Parts: sequence; structure tokens; C-alpha cells
Amino acid sequence: MRKGFVLLVLVFLLLAATLEADIKDGQTSTLDRPLDPVIVTGDASASCLSGVAPWEVVAFRYAGGAWEQIPVQVDEAALLDIVTPYGPYAAMIGSAPPTGVNELFYTDAGTFTGPDPDPTLDADDEVVFMARDAGDEPGTFFFPEGAVPGTGCRVTVTDPLDGGLGVVYLFRQDGSLDPGAGKSYVDYDFDLLTGTYPGDYGIPSGYNPEDTSVTTGRYRHHFSDRWIHDALEIHAGGATGVDILDRHQNFFSPGFCMRTEDTFSKGEGCFVTNRGGPVRAIRSYMGANSGPLTQRTHIFYDGRQDILTDLRVHEIGSIYDVFDYEPAAAGMIYYNDLNLGGLLIDGDPETAVTGWAEWEMVTGPQGSLVIVHDLEGDLEIGTEAAVDSYWEDEDWHPDSDCTGDGLAYGTSGSALFFDPGQDICTDPLQSGCHNLRLVKSKRHIYYEGPGLASGDALRYESFARTPLAVSAEPVEAVPWTLEVEGSYAGGELRLDFDLGAPVPSIWVAYGILTYPAVQVVPLWGVPLPAIDPPMEQTIAFPLPGLGWLGIYTGLYVEGATMTWELVWVDTGRAGL
Repeated sequence: MRKGFVLLVLVFLLLAATLEADIKDGQTSTLDRPLDPVIVTGDASASCLSGVAPWEVVAFRYAGGAWEQIPVQVDEAALLDIVTPYGPYAAMIGSAPPTGVNELFYTDAGTFTGPDPDPTLDADDEVVFMARDAGDEPGTFFFPEGAVPGTGCRVTVTDPLDGGLGVVYLFRQDGSLDPGAGKSYVDYDFDLLTGTYPGDYGIPSGYNPEDTSVTTGRYRHHFSDRWIHDALEIHAGGATGVDILDRHQNFFSPGFCMRTEDTFSKGEGCFVTNRGGPVRAIRSYMGANSGPLTQRTHIFYDGRQDILTDLRVHEIGSIYDVFDYEPAAAGMIYYNDLNLGGLLIDGDPETAVTGWAEWEMVTGPQGSLVIVHDLEGDLEIGTEAAVDSYWEDEDWHPDSDCTGDGLAYGTSGSALFFDPGQDICTDPLQSGCHNLRLVKSKRHIYYEGPGLASGDALRYESFARTPLAVSAEPVEAVPWTLEVEGSYAGGELRLDFDLGAPVPSIWVAYGILTYPAVQVVPLWGVPLPAIDPPMEQTIAFPLPGLGWLGIYTGLYVEGATMTWELVWVDTGRAGL
């Protein structure tokens, strides 16, 4: 070894975790699910980002040989008493907490649901980004600027349908980054016309008029009250953008007007969650007359919407859930998996094949939407209940004329019928309930431009029924032994590094301190290719002062600081 000051330290070069067998270094993303989200549950991400606040989580993809930040959103959730969203009004519905029944809710400090009791990333939370934003596997790992070295998850996204792969890295940020990466895919503008929620909201009774909109590059929705969803414009792919939706209707039977989305909004009710973010918006509310715990949750992405309805009510005979379109939808064609020949929406009655529809589609110059239906819970279809589809196209005295414009243009959706001899209820707090069942209906809606065919609907159905598979693993720190020697002669500083093992390409940066004449020389860096140890690097510079030089030596992996060490070198100029 050369003469000079020798410093032996243990440092951590933060390298990527061992790659899975099916993803190689430099792997290019092959995912083809542009409208679908990737949801990383908190139990997976928390293992990598334990103790991290939601706002500290940022996401990056690797593309074109460089890191690129992508929008990411953390939605916190907590297991709470089922009446928590009603706050001080819970006793009004006959069940003050604790009820002994808990439900997992998206939390919201702006509602009575309140903030997550755990302010850091935990097992109930969801980390969300879009599948199209996934990137490649970097051939050489390094931390992007703004990410805290030593933190992070490598998220591998796999499409079970075709084996497509993509990778996204989640990191804890240093406070310099925006989790949305300067983008907002969804604009959710909640506008309560009576004031602010909850102070100016009529929880015991409505109406509570709104002028709320949800806007993305592909669609626009409008709400006039909690349950009154009354406009849809499609802007994808050259669609005309006219409003095609009269109402998202709910009723117990066609022509029975005692229970509808209007009466649901007029009765007691509250918001569970009401918030937007860079990746998605969540609008969740409760209260449907004698089903005060019945809950609907809209999750809006930029090209997709998921509508989740938790039915919690006393024994009822049936419930219909349909879209009633505007006269402006005339000329569009309605399809489902039972009516592949299509039905013209024109207000002129036409007979449809009935039965449970797995999917629906309407398409025309006005745009296209594909709706995929699902029913979850422990209700036994066939013995305890039956399901069916609904279709009505009638511009003169239709059956489903209780709300909206009183017309039925392509009114279509699903229906659920309970066996009256089974005494089935779905409200867990209902006294005298003999057979409690859990029922959750789901609508997954995709928004597209004009001209879709039934094959496109089948493709989107497969997407909705086959979520992307996600695995998360921590970015691990691998220990390395670093030996640095420094010597000075003839105005030339020589630093020798022995890393003990091969490393990726790195940067070495230097800062100079002098003693006893204190002087600081700015940092500069020297890029180096991949090396095998030992490494030697010689730097020539004018003598900046007398005495000892303190050389701050920083090892970088393509720009991300790994470690700093101070090596003192005697210049021989001060006689020390």
C-alpha cells in the first residue's frame, strides 16, 4: 500500500434487490393495460416503507436509460365502527357506537369518518399508480434524485392474461418532490351549493344540492346530489362530447316511485369519503331511506370508473340498478353478451333477450362505454335470489319514468330479486334479521371513442375480471468494505479506492478543506465506468492552501449519494 493516511470504513452501496427469475436486468415493460390502475396494498408496501407518511411516497419508472417520476397516490383506510361516518348523528339511525360491527372505510379528515388513526403507511392503505406508467428494469440500479437512499420498494406488475411485465419503484422522498409528479389525471370538483361539508350538510334529511363534476381527458360526470348522477360526456377518441346520461337510476321495481335515487338523496345520509388526488378520485356516501347504511363508492380513474354498492337494508323484494340515457344518445347501439346483434337506442320499443348480463356496451359517434357487472358476497344466486338484466327503450310513457326526464332511452342495467320465503336482509344492525347476507354489486366502466365492437367489450371484460398481479420487495442495502488512501506530491492529489468487489458505474465527488488556512473548494465529480477493484483515481489541481487538505470523498451510483468520508492528507507545506 502507498504511504498516506488510510481510512477503513464500512459503507453501504445501495443496490437493487436480487431480481426475480422472470425479469432480467434491462427488461423492457410489456404491459398493455393503459386504462387500468395498479393497486399496491399497504401490507405489501408497508414492509418496504414502514413508518413513511403518505405524502412522502413517490414513484419512479426507468425508461430510456433514465429515471422518470410518475404520479402516485396513497389512499388511507381504516377498520372503523360501521356508523362512524354519521358522526354525532349516528344515534339518529338507531345505532350509536360502538355497534360491534366494523367496516373498512377510506378515511377522510373532511368527513366524520376522520383521518386514519395511523398517520403512516399501514396494512389497510392503498398505493395506486396507472399500469401504463410502469417502466423497465434498470440494468444498473441507482437512486433517483429526491429519493432517500436506503428506502423503497421494487414493484413488479404482471398481467395474468398475456404475461406482460412492468416495474415501478416506490421511494421515500426527501421533501423536494410532488407525489403527483406535476400531473393530475382526474379533476374532482366537489361543489356543495349550501356551503361546506359537514357543517352545512343536512345529514338528518335532504335535499343537499350539488354542482359537482369529475373531469378527465376521456369523460366528464356530473352530480346534483348525493345519489343523483345526472350527466356523462365522453371525450375519448373523437367522441362528440354530448351529454348522454339522464340518470343513474335505482328503484325497487319499474314504475314504483316510493324508493328511487331522489328519495335516497332526500332522506338521511352522509359522505364517507370525498376527495381527489393525482391518480384517482373517491366519492363514497351512505344513506338510502330505510337503508341508512347502504353505501355507494365511485372510484374515478382517467379512463375507467368503478362503482361499488354495498346493499345494507331490511328485507326487500328486489332492487334495480340501471343507466337511463338522454335523447341525445339516440343512434347509439346497445350490446350485451346476450344481445350481440345490438339494439338501436331511439326511443322506439325493441325486445331484448333477458337474463344476467356479464357486460354491456353502448357505442356511437357520441363515444363508447363498456360496463362489466359483478356481484360479490355470500348470497346464493339460484336458491336465495335471482338476477336478471333490464332493457327499456320507450319515449312515450315508459315503465321506468319516476326520475329524470320521464323518458327511457336505452335504459339498461341489472336487477336482483330476493326469494320472499328466505327472510333475507343485508343490514348487519337490523333487529329481527333472520338471514343476514352480504351483497356488494360492482360496475367497472371503461370510456372509449366511437366505433367499438363486441370484441372490444370482451377484451375490457377480461381486464376488469383479471386484475394485474402485484408483488413488492424492498430495495436492499448490501454492505461493502471501502478503503481510501490519499497522498499528495507535486501539486497532485492521488486517491486510491479499494471497494473489495466489482461495482456498477459510479461517480466520485470531492470537496476540499484546508488547514490551518480555512478554505473550501467547491465539489466536482468524475464519472467512472464499471470497475473491478482496486480502483485508482488521480486528480491534479493547484495547491489551494497550506497545511493539511481534508478531502471529502463521496461515492455515487450514477448520481445518487452513497456515502461521504473525510480523508486528511499532509501537503508538507505547513511543517506539520
